[in-house]
Amino acid sequence: MERVEEDDPKQNNVKTKPKGGLVTMPFIFSNEICEKLAVVGFNTNMISYLTTQLHMPLTKAANTLTNFGGTASLTPLLGAFISDSYAGRFWTITVASIIYQIGMTCLTLSAILPQLRPPPCKGEQVCQQATAGQLAILYGSLLLGALGSGGIRPCVVAFGADQFDESNPKEATKTWKYFNWYYFVMGVSILVAVTVLVYIQDNIGWGWGLGVPTIAMFLSIITFIIGYPLYRHMDPAGSPFTRLLQVSVSAFKKRKLAMVSDPNLLYRNDELDASISVGGKLVHTPDMTFLDKAAIVTEEDTVKPGQAPSLWRLNTIHRVEELKAVIRMGPIWAAGILLITAYAQQNTFSLQQAKTMNRHLTKSFEIPAGSMTVFTMVSMLSTIALYDRVLVRIARRYTGLDRGISFLHRMGIGFMISVLATLVAGFMEVKRKEAALAHGLQDKAHAIIPISVFWLVPQYSLHGIAEAFMSIGHLEFFYDQAPESMRSTATALFWTAISVGNYMSTLLVSLVHKFSARADGSNWLPDNNLNEGKLEYFYWLITALQVVNLIYYICCAKLYTYKPIQIHGKDSESEGDAGVELASKV
Repeated sequence: MERVEEDDPKQNNVKTKPKGGLVTMPFIFSNEICEKLAVVGFNTNMISYLTTQLHMPLTKAANTLTNFGGTASLTPLLGAFISDSYAGRFWTITVASIIYQIGMTCLTLSAILPQLRPPPCKGEQVCQQATAGQLAILYGSLLLGALGSGGIRPCVVAFGADQFDESNPKEATKTWKYFNWYYFVMGVSILVAVTVLVYIQDNIGWGWGLGVPTIAMFLSIITFIIGYPLYRHMDPAGSPFTRLLQVSVSAFKKRKLAMVSDPNLLYRNDELDASISVGGKLVHTPDMTFLDKAAIVTEEDTVKPGQAPSLWRLNTIHRVEELKAVIRMGPIWAAGILLITAYAQQNTFSLQQAKTMNRHLTKSFEIPAGSMTVFTMVSMLSTIALYDRVLVRIARRYTGLDRGISFLHRMGIGFMISVLATLVAGFMEVKRKEAALAHGLQDKAHAIIPISVFWLVPQYSLHGIAEAFMSIGHLEFFYDQAPESMRSTATALFWTAISVGNYMSTLLVSLVHKFSARADGSNWLPDNNLNEGKLEYFYWLITALQVVNLIYYICCAKLYTYKPIQIHGKDSESEGDAGVELASKV
């Protein structure tokens, strides 16, 4: 997005106080690294902690983590609302990090202090379950973690991107590079969490396994706060949801009015919109004209000079275009859900496939089935680095875009690779079952089939490559196309897409399990023996759904209207000399 270039540089706070830039990245990334270490290191192995340390029944432990995950997926909307409306991104991240720190500290103490957890099991005796007080500490810690994560996730991405002034040509290309390296740093953190931290938890102890990310989180908060004088700060501009509702109510009240013939007659008020249009005013677009009625001035709307109108009856065209921008993002947001549904199978059925296969690297060393996601992370990280250092430079020669390809094209490539990933997964399942049949192991659910687990590497790697294209493109899209006063909220939509995608996976598995059941007990997705199922059909069903989703996405991308920003020239004082550029220029 482009920023308005003012005539008098003294009036431009960004120019008189040059802050932000690459120098702020270590402070911001340190917070993100530690948050991911804590979250992923916690979630990856927490089912083991609940069942072996707190002696929870498996179903209760699973439901506890499911409820925690559901709560954690909703809190980013709350954190984004507070950030965009009242607190600003820096203070939201800081307070949320402290809340998260308290939750992690409580959880670590419960793993260290014997009185905060039930006694160890002895022999074959029935294990004593955690008391109500011990469970209260657990649930309180989980709730604090969910609240803290909700403030960090949507804000740290937008806050990092805010550090680059897009009106400065030297910094304009750094915004899209930031998203690449943000995701790269996040991926490295996850890779460390699923290897090093899980190893510490399983082999050294839960005190250190939870204590290491807790200490790291504390250090990251200190580091993040130290960087305060270097940051560029965007002031909150009031509740974005209130503004969107005001436009909707105004348009509804004036629904019977005839539309004005000239869009220039629609209401504009630069002073009223000053705090929400620092980077440039949104200009009128010809679609969704029913919303334009909110900006039609009637006799009832007449106000004295210098006096603001009632925003429940009359809104500026900039505010109307804010609502249009949010509505336009909806279909693109929805297209990303199914990719997450496909991606989610790695932690369920792909994991079960790996458990039945030969995972030995040497005679004495066996790869844990849960560590197969390392191939996803490595392929994602490699693709990000290759994309940033090589592919962008090649694509730039043909497209003329500084970012190489637009984020919509990048997402499309990710969708296509994801289709290939689930297609390949189906064929790999056929090969696995053929090996089981050839060795007479089809009826033995827990037998290790003499076929290398590395046959699963292609599907894991393709999912990683798809994520490097689609997820980063999705994140760029939300930041770039959202109204500037709603960027934290828009980033929260990225996380809600992930949440909905996981819930969609649960729904799809339940439906397939129900409707593929036969009277003889056979099922596409059997409860006990994967060798007797038709998992390949399930993978190909997801492939077919993704093909439909890809066609839907292509239609949405073709019809998508980029938000246009009014750009003022440095030597121009009249609005007539202003130019209009699309927010996707970089």
